[in-house]
Amino acid sequence: MESSEGGLSRLTELVGPGHALFAYGTLQFPEVLEVLLGRVPLLEVAELPGWRAAILPRRVYPGLVVADGGLARGCVLGDLTAAEWAILDAFEDDEYDLRQVRVAGWSEPVWTYVWTAGTDPGDWHRDRFAADHLVRFAARSVRWRCAPAEAVDPGASVWSESVGG
Repeated sequence: MESSEGGLSRLTELVGPGHALFAYGTLQFPEVLEVLLGRVPLLEVAELPGWRAAILPRRVYPGLVVADGGLARGCVLGDLTAAEWAILDAFEDDEYDLRQVRVAGWSEPVWTYVWTAGTDPGDWHRDRFAADHLVRFAARSVRWRCAPAEAVDPGASVWSESVGG
């Protein structure tokens, strides 16, 4: 699969069924998944030791970064189709790298999007995002899903709002 820039996408390592995704940010919300995929895949609560969901500068969504003693909470999305992977990958910012990680209690590694740029020092909070930003984020996701080629990059200011510390 090729990315919008004409190079190989992050999905080149995903071959065949059975690849699960650890979601620690906006993709753990059924409201967002329903908009993007037209359904809510199987979601299982999960934790990823040694990582944290960091606040990103000028963005309402987090980035996963290594953190000694950290614990990223989220969920594992199972039963994703190749087409759904392509949608989710296109939705993700270019500053994420798709990598395999070991989620607590899972025998097999799962995939996740790891942030590769700078972060703010604080941790992103799921409940704060849900209360302050989820409705607007889901609405923006609808617009992206209707016309992804015409939509503003998810990292641009249209997606960015103050998230607080």
